[in-house]
Amino acid sequence: MKGVILAGGKGTRLYPLTKTINKHLLPVGPEPMIYNPIRNMMVCGIKDVRIVTSSEHMGQMVGALGSGSDFGLNFSYSVQDEAKGIADALRLAEDFVGDDSVLVLLGDNVFEEPIGYLVENYMTKQKCSGARVLLVEVADPERFGVAALDEQNVVEIQEKPECPKSNYAVVGAYVYDKRVFDVIKHTKPSARGEYEITSVNNRYIELGALQYDFVSGGRWMDTGTFESYYDANRIMFEKHRREMGID
Repeated sequence: MKGVILAGGKGTRLYPLTKTINKHLLPVGPEPMIYNPIRNMMVCGIKDVRIVTSSEHMGQMVGALGSGSDFGLNFSYSVQDEAKGIADALRLAEDFVGDDSVLVLLGDNVFEEPIGYLVENYMTKQKCSGARVLLVEVADPERFGVAALDEQNVVEIQEKPECPKSNYAVVGAYVYDKRVFDVIKHTKPSARGEYEITSVNNRYIELGALQYDFVSGGRWMDTGTFESYYDANRIMFEKHRREMGID
């Protein structure tokens, strides 16, 4: 399995913090934000990781992360010249992924505890076929892609709906088989001109090939607002203090 971390965008909602630095290199707890998805790649046993970022920030990203040798990983990089959505960014990794399956993590999603169970369940329950996503219950589902569930399955995912059908957000961790790139090629841009990962996930639902897990063992944090970024720092500093045995 290959790994892809999506770390593009301008971080406009965190301006002026992002005036001179890529959002994903901002600190969360004692480390840069992007270390969280990198550590999840390590936990999942993935060695080869493609990092997709913007042309504006490529130098910063390579300077901060290098070849990946500090983590025992192999990093390569792709440039997304224009922010046209998550699915468009993932498309840039097609040659890198090849015929493998792929774990895709958004660089601005932070998990308090590792998510190795997502990949383990994909391998054991789905035999590396189809897609698997992570869900979490949120108080403000209209900010996210929202999953409508029946007793066993995701029946639909709505992108930032005005009237959500549930409180379960699809978080920034996805596993796909190699079909994902054909799905992306047949995906049309949304009303806001972006190629939405929600459209990709809904296609897998139509194929009867999408399953899910709930975030387990800790909290999930989206760092897209000042409030959520503050919360992520607080939670990860608390985790660091616990691990270091600091009262």
